[in-house]
Amino acid sequence: MKKFLLVLLIVFATATFAAADTIYLRDGRQVRGTLLGFINGQFVMRVETQLSGSPSTTNTRRRDDIQYFRPEEVDRVEIDGRPMEDTRYVTRNVQVALDSNWVDSGVFVRSGQRVQVTATGVITVGRMRITPDGLRSTDPSAPLPNVAEGKLIGAIGNDASSPIIELGSTREFTADRNGRLFLTANRGSFADARGAWDVQVRRERGAGARDIDDDRSPGIRSRDRFPGGPGRGPGRVERDLSVPGNSRGVDAGIDIRSGDQITFTATGTIVAGQRAGTVGPEGGRSTGFGSIIGTRPVPTAGVGALIGYIRMLDGQNSQPFFIGSSLTWTAPADGRLYLLVNDDNYNDNSGAFSVHITLNR
Repeated sequence: MKKFLLVLLIVFATATFAAADTIYLRDGRQVRGTLLGFINGQFVMRVETQLSGSPSTTNTRRRDDIQYFRPEEVDRVEIDGRPMEDTRYVTRNVQVALDSNWVDSGVFVRSGQRVQVTATGVITVGRMRITPDGLRSTDPSAPLPNVAEGKLIGAIGNDASSPIIELGSTREFTADRNGRLFLTANRGSFADARGAWDVQVRRERGAGARDIDDDRSPGIRSRDRFPGGPGRGPGRVERDLSVPGNSRGVDAGIDIRSGDQITFTATGTIVAGQRAGTVGPEGGRSTGFGSIIGTRPVPTAGVGALIGYIRMLDGQNSQPFFIGSSLTWTAPADGRLYLLVNDDNYNDNSGAFSVHITLNR
């Protein structure tokens, strides 16, 4: 009962009541009107009753009665059509897709407020179907590398250093700071993702808190994780990787934006089949079938040369481009960067190139 009365006091402090309140009594009666408060240990209701006029008139007369109800008489209370418990929370529904930025929920939270999140639906990535609880695998390039790949996660504010919160299909947590709540899936790549989750966010009301932040000025929180050593800021990414000669595409682990400037430096050799033999990142000459009809990804580049492409946001691949041993390149589109060698038959290739990538934005 103490908890019930405390809830009522919070409701009276944070809500304005319209004449759509209902008290359900334990004897089965329903009393409608305007709930005025809890005074001297009783619920106080302004009850609207209608009295039929005399047979000689079709008019009706209205009378407002103030009635009192003891807590032990009351089964439940609805305020403006909602259970009284629900009036303690601000509720917002939002769709969360796996995109280049985190999704702004539109809900502003303050430190110490309780937040409830529930989520349903499926995001499709290639042939994988990801629920809000994620997959059994992990993704080393995800915001939380040791948490289930694709799991629903959240963060308060657009500060890249703010803690990331595991959410999944259902979670209640207490906010540790003020800010907008952002949501995304715990996955490093977003280029081939389709669909969205339906997420409901319920935030506890509190004195001075805004119910829902102004949607006309939504916040932005980037999904980019900036790998590298100490001192590497959010405008610079560096990555070293190996590109095998028999691979048709190596995920560079970097999500790029149109206009990003990327520098590639490649060393090493591969065997690009029996005809071409051993070649460096610039590739070699070939008199094979591919050199005649141009079946290699970049027909103008040498066989076995280091090349790349972007897997764009719609899941399609961009036109492959030549990298060679050294290239400074401006990204023409948003997406995920992949590297491979320029060949039309990878079965008899071997070896690998060592590639250093520097991204500046």
